[in-house]
Amino acid sequence: MKKILICTSIPYVNGRPHIGHALEYTQADTLARFYRGKQYDVFFTAGSDENAIKNVESAEKAAIPVHEFIDQQTKAFQQLKDVYHITYDDFIRTSSPLHIKGSQKLWNLCSHDIYKKSYEGLYCTGCEAFYKDGEFPDNICPAHNRKLEVIIEENYFFALSKYQQQIHDLIEQDKIRIVPEFRKQEVLRFIDEGLEDFSISRPEKRTKGWGIPVPGDAEQRMYVWFDALTNYISILHFDTNDALFENYWLNNQNKVHIIGKDIVRFHAIYWVGMLLSANLPPPSQLFVHGFITVDGKKMSKTIGNVVDPFDLVTTYGVDAVRYYLLREIPSLDDGDYSNNRMEQLYSTDLANELGNLVLRLTTLAEKDELHIDTETNVYTDEVLDQQIMSYQFNLALEHIWLSIKALNKEVDEFAPWKKQPVERAEFLTNALQKLSVIALKLKPFIPTTAYIISQAVTGKIEKIAPLFPRIQK
Repeated sequence: MKKILICTSIPYVNGRPHIGHALEYTQADTLARFYRGKQYDVFFTAGSDENAIKNVESAEKAAIPVHEFIDQQTKAFQQLKDVYHITYDDFIRTSSPLHIKGSQKLWNLCSHDIYKKSYEGLYCTGCEAFYKDGEFPDNICPAHNRKLEVIIEENYFFALSKYQQQIHDLIEQDKIRIVPEFRKQEVLRFIDEGLEDFSISRPEKRTKGWGIPVPGDAEQRMYVWFDALTNYISILHFDTNDALFENYWLNNQNKVHIIGKDIVRFHAIYWVGMLLSANLPPPSQLFVHGFITVDGKKMSKTIGNVVDPFDLVTTYGVDAVRYYLLREIPSLDDGDYSNNRMEQLYSTDLANELGNLVLRLTTLAEKDELHIDTETNVYTDEVLDQQIMSYQFNLALEHIWLSIKALNKEVDEFAPWKKQPVERAEFLTNALQKLSVIALKLKPFIPTTAYIISQAVTGKIEKIAPLFPRIQK
């Protein structure tokens, strides 16, 4: 059996989930559901990044003990699973003993490339990263709109520069495939500028005792990226070389990271360097999605336009929100959310073109007491499969909707409601079978709706309730 490991990035838990987190979860879930449908052995992971200094700062601001604050915040991210019908197989917390053991094991495997030195640099706590002087205008981080801090301290460093050529070749030759192509070129340009060794620890004093202890040095805690990136193997019980790790990492050619564009460098370069140092295989693919703006503006607590992913589902229903995220947000670039566009898609695509189609056909079929024995379990559509495998979920849904529009046209032109039952029996049977195939194709994207349609068009046909009822506000 073919297999695939699908990993989302692990978000910092210093704030509540926003619509961008729902986007990544939904994209990963769609991919996992698709491959399960193709009979792949799928392992799908998620998690929470809990050891960052920014998490400690947020806990202090909330006047809550760090452990308690982290527990509360992580619970909110875990709730996305049920609310968005996400089917990940496991969730790793980076404060867990399983992850701590895995991170310390990787540190020890990389110890030949780790050294200690005093360092002065410009640091952004929001990014949990050092930057070069002049890398940003006025040394202000554009992602967090905060001045870079001058940090002087003694840290451990990882000899990333040693692996520059190997990392470059792996990416250039697509042994690590980065999608989309322009993100790959961005990474290669960054590598060509010259890789520098990077800091992988922080003094315990600055972390206030929060984080994973460096093996053999109680005064240092692991730096967030060395710790956090290890989640992809610690969740597989890397610490004990468990069968999960053997099966899905060591002996697997399909290891996919689904990440945002702001953390490409850390996954494509830092993570790969760490794995090479430890003599472990790198991931095979990085799918890099963009950001979501709201009504054309960057999401910001200051502006007050942060979209709550839970409120969206309460208003529109889970499948309608999944549809918007997958259809309206370009998979390979930035996209925009607006309530007006949401309601437009809800009304036209979902309620009218899909929902009304199913309602019309099942109403007539129930009236005629039709019974359909065949249940569709497979389909042949190479275009659709290729679009999903290349992460172009928006194009895949556009492709499926062509079939929905075509079937609507057939129904309108034949006008079965004007025919006698004997005349329309064959037409309705064929139309319902086509609808069954459409439901199968929709299953990875809007699974609950797809299941309802599949059940409605198999066996004794009964009229269904509206799939997408009028929005209640």
